[in-house]
Amino acid sequence: MIDVRSVLAVHRRGYGDPAFAVDDSGAIWRACRTPDGAGTLRVAWRSSADHGTLVAGTAWGPGAGWLLGALPAMVGADDRPEEFRPAHRVLADMVRRREGFRVGKSGLVFESLVPAVLEQKVVGKEATRAWRTLLRWYGEPAPGPTPPVPAGMRVPPGPAAWAQVSSWDWHKAGVEAVRARTIAGAARVAGRLEEIVSLPPREADLRLRSLPGIGVWTSAEVRQRACGDADAVSVGDYHLPSLVGWALAGRPADDAGMLELLAPYTGHRHRASVLAASAGLGPPRRGPRNAPRDYRAI
Repeated sequence: MIDVRSVLAVHRRGYGDPAFAVDDSGAIWRACRTPDGAGTLRVAWRSSADHGTLVAGTAWGPGAGWLLGALPAMVGADDRPEEFRPAHRVLADMVRRREGFRVGKSGLVFESLVPAVLEQKVVGKEATRAWRTLLRWYGEPAPGPTPPVPAGMRVPPGPAAWAQVSSWDWHKAGVEAVRARTIAGAARVAGRLEEIVSLPPREADLRLRSLPGIGVWTSAEVRQRACGDADAVSVGDYHLPSLVGWALAGRPADDAGMLELLAPYTGHRHRASVLAASAGLGPPRRGPRNAPRDYRAI
């Protein structure tokens, strides 16, 4: 069995993401910028005890063929969950509860990099607002008969378009100069970045982090989605270390403590961290939440 919904959900950047939709039947739609051009992909599935999960894809646009070819890896066909050996009871329980959890591989690096940079050091609502705004301004209408979502589905801009976003538009979208420069700089070497899907994980990480503004957290977030890297831990995440600490040790942890707890799962540390975090263990929340910042008021 494959939990297709959870595998693909990592590509959704908040509610109202113009590049991601779910139709009335439950099928998932993605608007992507592929090496062959813009494309829209509809993914439907059904699961049974006898036949496992049957996935059906339909695609439109110049990138349709590329998307259909990438679909098996996108829903986790290249993942190897059977190699994961949980040593903690909570992880063994979560493997049973989330039998269909897979780490998918989209094969689209820049598509994963831009929203990851937008999410750097800000709360989620701020990042997803910027993503929606910029796709509506600079994206193009998704090809095909897409679901009737507000303002329509949009294909994310290509690297050349991202590099040309004006400083004023970055500002109006709520993105300060540091993140804007990081995206523009990555756009100028996008071709080299797309090559990381065929590189060993360490080399892929080093190539990403050679760019100004791309650190450990951003590299991991990109490799999880684009490369299907089941070992890419999101070090530097605001919530993850505490969630992993409570699940695996019954106490909060910092990044170093999280990595120590995940060390037995080398090769599958991202998988272990996701399963640990989804266990939902921890103290009750009492502190105030971080408030979104709005650079447009500056």
